[in-house]
Amino acid sequence: QVQLVESGGGLVQPGGSLRLACAASGRFVLIYDMGWYRQVPGKQRELLATIANTGNTNYADFVKGRFTISRDNAKNTVYLQMNSLKPEDTAVYYCNADVRATLTRRENLWGQGTQVTVSS
Repeated sequence: QVQLVESGGGLVQPGGSLRLACAASGRFVLIYDMGWYRQVPGKQRELLATIANTGNTNYADFVKGRFTISRDNAKNTVYLQMNSLKPEDTAVYYCNADVRATLTRRENLWGQGTQVTVSS
């Protein structure tokens, strides 16, 4: 069974930075796209950024220039570097991965979420 485990959330002051990490563990054949989303209570989960296993990236317009997604395929880990954080970035952040679990099964997985709070 494949699992995604996130780390790196916490409390940061406005203008500060955080780096989130999400590692995939378990048995699988291949990880395709990985991505980061966030959600605040009462709102839909929103896409922040995705990265293919080729390294191609896509970003939501509202994070371009502030957030950077990257991945280490050898470690099966995706990162989200967040700079110039604002109070409105406060949310639970989730990673997502499209995984070839076996030769015949493909799964879309979510991490458990990590809280990011931006406040002075």
